[in-house]
Amino acid sequence: MDYMFTQGFLGTRAPLFMDVVTFIVALLPLLVYGAISLARKKFYKAHAVLQNIIFIISVIVVGYFEYGVRMGGGFDAFMKDSGVSHTYASVVLGLHVIIAVITLLYWSVTIFKANYQFMQKTLPGMKSNAHKLLALKTFLGIVFTSFSGIWVYLLLFVY
Repeated sequence: MDYMFTQGFLGTRAPLFMDVVTFIVALLPLLVYGAISLARKKFYKAHAVLQNIIFIISVIVVGYFEYGVRMGGGFDAFMKDSGVSHTYASVVLGLHVIIAVITLLYWSVTIFKANYQFMQKTLPGMKSNAHKLLALKTFLGIVFTSFSGIWVYLLLFVY
C-alpha cells in the first residue's frame, strides 16, 4: 500500500490517497444531487439504486481514508508541514468530524428507512414527505461535510 503515500495529483504536498479522497468528497454533493434529480423526475428505482451505490462507495472511501491517515501517522504527521496553527487546524478538523459523523448517521437512517419503505411500497407515497425532510437534512450535511473536508485539506496541504 506504499502507493497511497506517493505524490498526489492535485499539485499540493498531499499524498495520493488524500487527493483521491478529497476529489471524491468534492464531487459527492454533485453526485447526490444528480441522484435526487432522478427522484424529482419520478425515476424512483434509479434514484434508489444510485443513492445506495453512492452511499456504499462513500463508506468504502471513508474506510480508505481512515486507513491512510492511521498508516501515515495521524493528524499531527500531516500537520507538520502546514503553515497554519495547530490549534486552528484542530478546531476546523473537529468541526469537520462532528459534521461528518452526524451526516453519516442521518444518511444511514435515510438509506435504511428508504430501502425498507420502498420494499413496503410506502415510498413513494405516504412516507414521501418525511423522506424528503430527512433527505434534505442529509444532503445539507453532505454539502457541509464536503466543504469542511476541503477546508481541512487546504489547511493541511496548501497553506
